[in-house]
Amino acid sequence: MFLKRLGPDPHANGAQTPALRGCPDIFELEDGDFAIIGVDIAAASIDRLPSTAGCGPDERIVRIPRKTLVLAKSDIPNRV
Repeated sequence: MFLKRLGPDPHANGAQTPALRGCPDIFELEDGDFAIIGVDIAAASIDRLPSTAGCGPDERIVRIPRKTLVLAKSDIPNRV
């Protein structure tokens, strides 16, 4: 299912979190889609989405730190 991590391991260089959990991460999946581990902010943000966006019952809005996405940028393909 998970093909590869995009960006550095959030525990690289000895970075620690409780039980090595709660770390934002981005993965490329075998089918080419992406999976994001982040803080679930859906309940607090659904009502603030633009009118052209929606969050279905099987979806979540997650927040990842800017640093996580910026450091993963070089691993994100430029093509569709």
